[in-house]
Amino acid sequence: MQNKLSLYITSGILLLVTLAVVSLYMGVYAFEKHSVAELFSGILSGDSSISQSDRFVLLNLRLPRITMAVLIGSALAVSGTCLQGMFKNPLATPDLIGITSGASLFAALTIVLGSSFKQYIPEVFHFSLLSIMAFIGALLTMILVYRISTSNGKTNVVVMLLCGVAFTALGFAITGFLIYISKEEQLRDLTFWNLGSLAGATWTKNLILAVIVLVSYVFLINKGKALNAMMLGERDAQHLGIPVEKIKKQIVLLTALMVGTSVAFAGTIGFVGLIVPYILRLLFKSNYNIILPLSAVMGGILLLTADTISRTIAQPSEVPIGILTAFMGAPIFIVILIRNRKSM
Repeated sequence: MQNKLSLYITSGILLLVTLAVVSLYMGVYAFEKHSVAELFSGILSGDSSISQSDRFVLLNLRLPRITMAVLIGSALAVSGTCLQGMFKNPLATPDLIGITSGASLFAALTIVLGSSFKQYIPEVFHFSLLSIMAFIGALLTMILVYRISTSNGKTNVVVMLLCGVAFTALGFAITGFLIYISKEEQLRDLTFWNLGSLAGATWTKNLILAVIVLVSYVFLINKGKALNAMMLGERDAQHLGIPVEKIKKQIVLLTALMVGTSVAFAGTIGFVGLIVPYILRLLFKSNYNIILPLSAVMGGILLLTADTISRTIAQPSEVPIGILTAFMGAPIFIVILIRNRKSM
């Protein structure tokens, strides 16, 4: 089993690296030197023949964007996989149960009203205020959904989904009001969050994302055995020595942290946490020992592919990546509903 998992992960990483190299070449701008290897070696050696435009596009536009696509795709896929294992249902994803909507709402509140309450917040938090508020929105929504839909250790799937619908509708209504009262610059930012885009990628944001993703994975990526046990029922898992409540708290906190940060930096990107676990479950059944670590790689592959398409399909303009992931995820959502309608 371990050898197979290592083979799958290695193959996935090789595919991801290949896609990243291909993505470097994709776009309106064409590098003067056709080999990316030549560009990198020239930049590292201080070759003066490398033009400033080549340097800027490679180091400040495409590489940060590719890195952000991999990090956010991985974070959203792992979040969806963990939530599905915890709720024991393939429909429990951050966007469908309202977590993404909660993060987006608090991000929108910060964009429009942030200048009003920044004076009451220590200056050290001003730079990361948007990320902090998005995390708080995701966490509050996650806790509310869990409390409302879970009773005596069992989660009512219909109630959980209805909670997601209710919170999403509420978030949409409040965001609509914020759009109504917003100024022109704020309106552009709100449109960006609602549609989703990786165009704002920077190395600073990627560093923050990388730290949050790595810290979260330290606690989550090895929880495959625990999630497999929890699929049997929480009482059975406890009898097997699994600290169920501790794991559930870790999943709630860390998925909210990853989703909140992703929304703060890239806006609303839906369905990644639905598509990746669904495809992996078709291949490996419900074995979270394999699905969970593989989702970290496959999520990056999916979002990097979607982002590459989004910035090349309608050149020189760009299709918001949230639109593409919705096109991919909606049919899969319908298929899951049809396959699970008898058990809901």
